Amino acid sequence: MKFPILLPNIFNYPFTYESELHLKVGDYVVVPFGKSKITGVVWDEFEKKNDKNFRIKTVLKKLNVTPLKKTTIKFLNWFAEYNIIPKGMALKLILLSSNAIENVQKDAFKIFNTGIKANTIKLSEEQNKSLKKMNIFNEKFRVHVLQGTTGSGKTMVYFSALKEIINKGFQGLILLPEIGLTSQFEKKFLEFFGIVPAVWHSGISKKKKEIIWKGVTNGEIKVVIGARSSLFLPFSKLGLIIVDEEHDQSYKQDEGVSYNARDMAISRASFENIPINLITAVPSIETFDNVQKGKYSISRLEHRYKNASLPNYEIINLNETKLEKQSWLSKQIIERVKFHLDKDDQVLFFLNRRGFSPHVLCNKCFNSYSCPNCSINLVYHKNKGNLLCHYCGFKTLLKRKCVKKGDCEIIFSGPGVERISEEVKKKFPSKKIEIFSSDTMNKKDSKIKLEKIINNQTQILVGTQLISKGFHFPNLNCIVVVDIDLSSQGHDLRSAEKNLQLYHQLSGRAGRTGKPATVYFQTYNNNYKMISDLTNSNPDIFLNRELDIRKRNKLPPFQRFISLILTGDNELRLEKEAYKFKIFIEMKLKRKILGPVNAPIFRLKKRYRIRLLIRGAKTLKLQNSLATAIPNYKFQPGIKLSVDVDPINFN
Repeated sequence: MKFPILLPNIFNYPFTYESELHLKVGDYVVVPFGKSKITGVVWDEFEKKNDKNFRIKTVLKKLNVTPLKKTTIKFLNWFAEYNIIPKGMALKLILLSSNAIENVQKDAFKIFNTGIKANTIKLSEEQNKSLKKMNIFNEKFRVHVLQGTTGSGKTMVYFSALKEIINKGFQGLILLPEIGLTSQFEKKFLEFFGIVPAVWHSGISKKKKEIIWKGVTNGEIKVVIGARSSLFLPFSKLGLIIVDEEHDQSYKQDEGVSYNARDMAISRASFENIPINLITAVPSIETFDNVQKGKYSISRLEHRYKNASLPNYEIINLNETKLEKQSWLSKQIIERVKFHLDKDDQVLFFLNRRGFSPHVLCNKCFNSYSCPNCSINLVYHKNKGNLLCHYCGFKTLLKRKCVKKGDCEIIFSGPGVERISEEVKKKFPSKKIEIFSSDTMNKKDSKIKLEKIINNQTQILVGTQLISKGFHFPNLNCIVVVDIDLSSQGHDLRSAEKNLQLYHQLSGRAGRTGKPATVYFQTYNNNYKMISDLTNSNPDIFLNRELDIRKRNKLPPFQRFISLILTGDNELRLEKEAYKFKIFIEMKLKRKILGPVNAPIFRLKKRYRIRLLIRGAKTLKLQNSLATAIPNYKFQPGIKLSVDVDPINFN
């Protein structure tokens, strides 16, 4: 008997194999492919008819693994179509290093499936109201948004919703935007449920991944907390998906297969016919638009836990004060910080810039230190003693021969968190200071560092955007935004939305236990209205205005954008090819294509980059037309095309 077997590779169709085995759709099998053996899945449709006659090979064996559900297969077919990738590459996301896991010791699941304890946490009236609204129509697909000011107890509400689902025998998935969030979140989960969740992200060991993969397929594991890739785990009885911090840009995968995990989670919930909850303090513009249109239901938490008040705001005008040489902190700020430290408040200095200095140049030859592989500056990391490219990982030492004479005379232009930390240490030498960024908080000792921060053993934090993402620091009552001007510039059409979300999240770290708290903004910008808009306790006012701007200019979410990025190692050849490709696509699609233009980061990892942009209605017609057209164009050797549907990053 013949069977269609999809393999985890770049093919957009299954291959035909034969077998005497009793096989059904979703079964995992091992088949010969070329000179090797490969794991595949019995798919729901055969490959398109081919005139050529091939010898049909035989399935080698059926694996002892719970079959992939038909609803999951339908989701993967749709996922491939929507994101314009081969179906085989969608299947690869489900498998573990292109394999299915057959054998795991039964004892390995013990830690994950001990009984759930009785919940002793009492919800407030407002939280109970939100939970009730969230649980309406909880048996089938619906999208519910839980919007709540930071510190309002959103987590406890959706934990309560998840508990009901688990008690009915279903599995749950909680998506988080950052790996750095999982350790503190895991502890919170354990306190509420009394069971250990399975934590899934790129940093966990291969053995642990095998246990979790097998555990979700056979139903032994009830809850997974994970980053983007956990969305593709082959759950046997998924009953609820929760997307925490749904607005976070980290849900967008830019490398390899491009997709937005939040949007794909909504689609997976739709195919599985299960509910999905989106959790946020400030919704993404797409989510806000769907709420306005009535497509998503919404409940709101407007009061912080134990009625803690939101922080006050104060603007320090840098035009009215003179900063000391090589200083980034005004006298007023130092005075305010001292006042808070004397009250035993924890203090955060916020600057969304890693390292010591983002721009290093020579005072004699004026040459910048730039990456030889990418068209960007190298960032000096003093703690590591080297210059680093944040895109390709290139490293080099600071010492360099000058084209004029001798060694280069180094000038550091602009601050990073390390430089601010140095200045803070000079001002407050007796205080324990910790840098909070992806360089310091994704390491083995980050759990210990977090404990010290929570227990107020660390008095001053100097942090990047990572600190705004869901951490609970009970003693943090003073936040200093070192320079709001730096983060409000750029060519990104989403910059206003991103800033709104960032500063709401950031200010929400302060005053969570009821003590008075203040956020101080240092700025040269006299446009105080911008800061007032960003920090308004009702973000809907800002989002409504932003939505109106997007509508007038035919921007997402009112139209679909698809980016086509061509890369190559020869600049001239790439430019010519981009123009040829544009003409070809315009003819096939019968529509205007924007570009080609050089990408803002024109050279990345030794390859030049040119962008084209297609805009159109929000239907699958555009993707289908592109998917049909692209294979008919033959690119010159060395030139590669990447497709990004619904781009967030325009670098």
